[in-house]
Amino acid sequence: MKSKRKWIIIAIAVLLGIVILINLKSGSGKLATVTVEKVQKRKLVEQVSATGEIKPKRNINISTDVAGKILKITVQEGDYVKKDQLLIKIDSTIYEANAERDREIIAGAEADMISQEASLKKSQQYYERRRQLFDEGLIPREQFEDAKIQNEIADANRKATLHRIEQAKASLKSSSDAIRKTYIVSPIEGIVTSLKVEEGEVAIIGTMNNPGTVLLTIADLSVMEAEVLVDETDVIKVRPGKRAEVTVDALPDTIIKGNVTEVGNSAITPTPTASSTISTESKDFKTVITLANPPTTLKPGFSATADIIIEEKNDVLAIPISALVIQEVPDKKAVDQEKEGVFVVADGKCLFKEITKGIAGDMYIEVATGLKENEQVITGPFAVLKKLKNNDRIKIEKNK
Repeated sequence: MKSKRKWIIIAIAVLLGIVILINLKSGSGKLATVTVEKVQKRKLVEQVSATGEIKPKRNINISTDVAGKILKITVQEGDYVKKDQLLIKIDSTIYEANAERDREIIAGAEADMISQEASLKKSQQYYERRRQLFDEGLIPREQFEDAKIQNEIADANRKATLHRIEQAKASLKSSSDAIRKTYIVSPIEGIVTSLKVEEGEVAIIGTMNNPGTVLLTIADLSVMEAEVLVDETDVIKVRPGKRAEVTVDALPDTIIKGNVTEVGNSAITPTPTASSTISTESKDFKTVITLANPPTTLKPGFSATADIIIEEKNDVLAIPISALVIQEVPDKKAVDQEKEGVFVVADGKCLFKEITKGIAGDMYIEVATGLKENEQVITGPFAVLKKLKNNDRIKIEKNK
């Protein structure tokens, strides 16, 4: 009896050993502890972020069309000005002197014109009488020719004086225009954002190769824009009309809404530095966002950050971006291919599923195909996720 019981115990121990051995062989070693999240429907917003600065839509640098000493400045930086309001008065003494000279020339020439018209009338009458006498054969040709020449000389003198009057009038018009331009007025209604001269300085006219003196800058702050630089990898998604939300460092709690109104077609090439070259630097594209109802405290030059809304979707299946992995999938017809997907939980193991992505938000990405709602996807930790293989045994970490 004792011998029989002994053999039964041995048999049970052997069976237990076999079961344990089978279990160890069927497992994959130490369990991988992972975090998971269910596939759920969410609202996703895909956006592009860019930085830049606030600028007025109309920003006018005012220069001078006439040279001269600045006699008076009627505004200061920050002043509000109306259209056609006087801003600066330039010394007009030389232009007024030129205008007075032209008036005198005109007056003298017009007096001469009266005398010359009388002379011309007299010479014309004399010429007509001589022509009749010549036609009747009563005077020789020489007398007729002399009368004709005198008439032509009188007419030429009149025309010369008339030309002199026209020249003087043109010069007077130029002088009067120069006098008018010594009164520099505002071309728009706006704010003086920059005043670069002082009374007593000499304003210089610009030439083709030399810019003139920029006297001041006036901005129309009724229409404000955010001018930002969008990276070349994102600019293909940006189109005029896209909504945007703009924040500025000076007003951190204020979100200013707007719309994209301009997307640059040419990249803004960065200035190369000692540690970089133009060819290796990423390119940026100027993008303009017109702001709707900007606050009155908004000023040109404020640093701005813009989030441009590319696309929005409601109630779409989404997973955390952190769940995405790249796996080599065997292919009988070709070399193994790398495919993007996620690991889902299946009976205590992980199972790789390839997915088709849609739009991406900040933390979540749309799953167009490949997953169903409420499936559990493995989201991390990253160090564990990157080492997982298909059918590895896993342990789900409990929420703390």
